[in-house]
Amino acid sequence: MPSLNNLLFILIAYLIGSFPSGLVIGKTFYNTDIREHGSGNLGGSNAVRVLGKKGGAVVYFLDVLKGGLVVAIAMNFQSELHPLIIAIFSLVGHIYPIFAGFKGGKAVATAAGIVLFYAPALLFVLITFFFITLNIWKMISLSSMLSSIALFIITWTNPFNNNHLNGIVPRVIFTLFMVLIVFKHIPNLKRIVAGTEAKVGQKKST
Repeated sequence: MPSLNNLLFILIAYLIGSFPSGLVIGKTFYNTDIREHGSGNLGGSNAVRVLGKKGGAVVYFLDVLKGGLVVAIAMNFQSELHPLIIAIFSLVGHIYPIFAGFKGGKAVATAAGIVLFYAPALLFVLITFFFITLNIWKMISLSSMLSSIALFIITWTNPFNNNHLNGIVPRVIFTLFMVLIVFKHIPNLKRIVAGTEAKVGQKKST
């Protein structure tokens, strides 16, 4: 049974993940609720679409920081639980934030922050893969899903002999990352199949 200390780490992780970066930045500096524009999503991609590159970049940075901060807390305060077990609750918080009616982002930036602080070299590989696929198909949503699948494959095969990927916990948690990210992108996947998904440089159809 989880100890009180473990439950506290989990709660902190969820609350940090629940911080609605896109909503706060949009309302504070742009007097705009990004949920009422674009895709209606609170993530970085919609923030770029609605607030512009500068505002969107800040939202991306904060969303990445949420995931990384949770890993850093778990490692530095020596949690009894594996840092990734705690970190996934920040991902859940980002997707279902208590501070924004449980309607958040699609987990990509926060997942990147977790990987960045847990296994930095792995994130470099994933970012490279992301931009290669983005250059080919010009769809952020597709590149995000493919990158999560690449994370799943790399974690289970560990071709780079990364010690951080050894053991069942990283494999299970990063598998859950892939499942959550693909699940949140199901509407995008349907549009990709239908040929209506917006591409980089194109305006999103209404």
